[in-house]
Amino acid sequence: MRAARPGRAVRRWGLRLPPMVWDWLLPALLLLNVMTTRAPQELPVAVALTAALALPLVWRRRAPLTVFGVVAAAAFVQWLMDVQLPADIALLVALYTVAANSGRRGTLVAGAIVEGGALLACLSWATEGAFLTPFVAVTAMVVAAAVLGVNVRTTRAYLAALEERSARLEQEHDQQERLAVAEERTRITREMHDIVTHNLSVMVALTDAAVYAQHRSPDKATTAMLQISETGRQALTDMRRSLGVLRTDEPDAERHPLPGIAQLAALADQMCAAGLPTRVDVQGGHTHIPATAQLTVYRLVQEALTNTLKHTPTGTHAKVRIRCSTETVTVDVTDSGPRPPLPGATPSGHGISGMRERAAAHGGTLRAGPLPGGGWGVHTRLDLDLDSSGAASA
Repeated sequence: MRAARPGRAVRRWGLRLPPMVWDWLLPALLLLNVMTTRAPQELPVAVALTAALALPLVWRRRAPLTVFGVVAAAAFVQWLMDVQLPADIALLVALYTVAANSGRRGTLVAGAIVEGGALLACLSWATEGAFLTPFVAVTAMVVAAAVLGVNVRTTRAYLAALEERSARLEQEHDQQERLAVAEERTRITREMHDIVTHNLSVMVALTDAAVYAQHRSPDKATTAMLQISETGRQALTDMRRSLGVLRTDEPDAERHPLPGIAQLAALADQMCAAGLPTRVDVQGGHTHIPATAQLTVYRLVQEALTNTLKHTPTGTHAKVRIRCSTETVTVDVTDSGPRPPLPGATPSGHGISGMRERAAAHGGTLRAGPLPGGGWGVHTRLDLDLDSSGAASA
């Protein structure tokens, strides 16, 4: 282990060096070798050929094909001059660089050129009767250099694909988070719209009734004021319940369950107190219906009755009919308002669009408009199979 530590330190030190240092290292060693091993009369030619073979390797990362062409040309001149040099290893380095940075065609062409040079070199410089052994050895080195380069290129492409996929997944994750935030913001906006609009409309109607009855019937005025207070408290409770999911320390969301079909009777009583006689008819059991679907039904009925309360004259009656089955929930809210409606009586704003969004979340469509016999009607049908499949997938 102690012997391995210096090796690891040297390896880490080498990895910190710039690539250009390693590119200069091999030419420098080859030139140093030829200057220290050649006879003085052979030195000029040997140094010149070694420089022509080795120095282009400094630029091999920038222009691998060009550097390979220059090195191959220098090696051919060397073969013509019948000079053997250790710098011939530069051909293998140039071939490796081409294989690591070029395509399959460039690698095959470069490999064929180097293999042809190996054949010529073995024919010229192999000892008599010993051609096959050096040729096979040189061929093995050529193949090894090409294979190493191809492996490096494949590894780089694989790592690049992984990085691209990781970046794409991160981008998709960010998009999903933004969509989830936008969807939650839309949901809270719908909840706040339904809660505030409904309760304020009821409170305004009750206030008008209290003002009207304060002199003629003080008891009724007192009852209306108490109902206003109760409506305000209910609005605050609903707002805390809807916003409580955003805070981990908010207990009201757990203390107060979400309103559902069972609370429609209380909603009808509230509308009756505000001056809109309302009758609720629920057909079929609703205990099997998911809480989210029941909340949607409650909000749809609440919004429809609020529109009726705001946009119809005194004396209008409303009827709510809920039909529950194992697969669907059908909601019909009708009123007996005048037909055609009073000026400005057509519901405006985001109420109808919010109701359509709520129905679409459960695979349903919503129809809202005047009825043939007079009045206004809202009809929707929610698909419970979609809720169960969505819960199972979740």
